Amino acid sequence: MSITVNKKAFHDYFIEEKYEAGIVLEGWEVKAIRAGRMNIKESYVIIKGGELFLIGMHISPLTSASTHNTHDPVRTRKLLLHEREISRLIGKVERAGYALVPLDLHFLRGRIKLEIGLAKGKKQHDKRADQLEKESKREAQRAVKERMR
Repeated sequence: MSITVNKKAFHDYFIEEKYEAGIVLEGWEVKAIRAGRMNIKESYVIIKGGELFLIGMHISPLTSASTHNTHDPVRTRKLLLHEREISRLIGKVERAGYALVPLDLHFLRGRIKLEIGLAKGKKQHDKRADQLEKESKREAQRAVKERMR
């Protein structure tokens, strides 16, 4: 069950591989995510010391959540992956010039997971070609609907 999707990532990057990672969250963050109060559009993943970290994911605290804690909505969150997956990602990001982009935040058996993509940046002409392709598909669907009437 998807919570939020980063549509901007699919517009700006070619996604070559996808990985599912767990996230280290605090209790108030889980409650806020369940309430739909987060944004992953401007976030990205970095590699530091052989570990993956999510930077820039904004989680707005609930007013009814714990008041004795100080809430940092954009704190750096650690991602949990198997060691062999992390080493494979490190190799590709450092050697081949790929980026790690968060794609989808979803529930899996009661846990919150983040799908990250190994991505290569699109050029402006690639973005235009994708837009034209989408528009032509949309027009074809309209024509089929009109013919069915």
